[in-house]
Amino acid sequence: MSNPCVTLLEVLGLIVGIGAWFCSLAATIMPQWRSQSTELLIIESFEVGLWETCVVHEVAGMECRPYESLLGLSHEIMLARSLMCLSDAVGLLGIILLIPGLKQVKSCRWEGGWRVKRGLKIAAGVLFCIAGIMTLVPVSYMAHDMVMKFFDHSVPEVVPRFEFGDAIFVGWAAGFLHVVAAFLLFTSCIGMARAEPRLVFHRRQDEYKTTIEHSGKRTEYV
Repeated sequence: MSNPCVTLLEVLGLIVGIGAWFCSLAATIMPQWRSQSTELLIIESFEVGLWETCVVHEVAGMECRPYESLLGLSHEIMLARSLMCLSDAVGLLGIILLIPGLKQVKSCRWEGGWRVKRGLKIAAGVLFCIAGIMTLVPVSYMAHDMVMKFFDHSVPEVVPRFEFGDAIFVGWAAGFLHVVAAFLLFTSCIGMARAEPRLVFHRRQDEYKTTIEHSGKRTEYV
């Protein structure tokens, strides 16, 4: 009989992992990594993403244009694009490995199959940790770069500066949720190992010797 606590941790780990992957994918696609608005044109703002730049106008709407040259990108955007794509791939692989490792999924039914399920969950947890780190690194680096440039006193105050976009916060949420999903899976593996029944083997040879000794004592009394 499966432990309900282990099952609950597994289901929560799967739900949080899927939510983290969707947040990471959304942060990768969203153009709102850097946001800039000027005091001269209040109704117009600029958005910079990993794949395109957009101009947002309250009346005309949003107009986006993709980057024309890959080599012309800044190193921050190239680093963020590479790590975010890797994070999406690693997170998806973790979800694929986690599904057959759940106790409620009918897989690995042979004797000792629980060890295979436990290994799949541990591998999925490790992949979630890697995906979370790959998400937090570019997001935090981009945020740090914007903060340093925002408080740069060498730039005149009249020059507009970039601020945090919505994708920054979504990326932080994705990295945090990936780490939480990994923690839930690791905890379920510990509970699974403790709740798994273990067989106790008796030594038939010792029992056989004891039977012979008792038989010998009965013969002496006769």
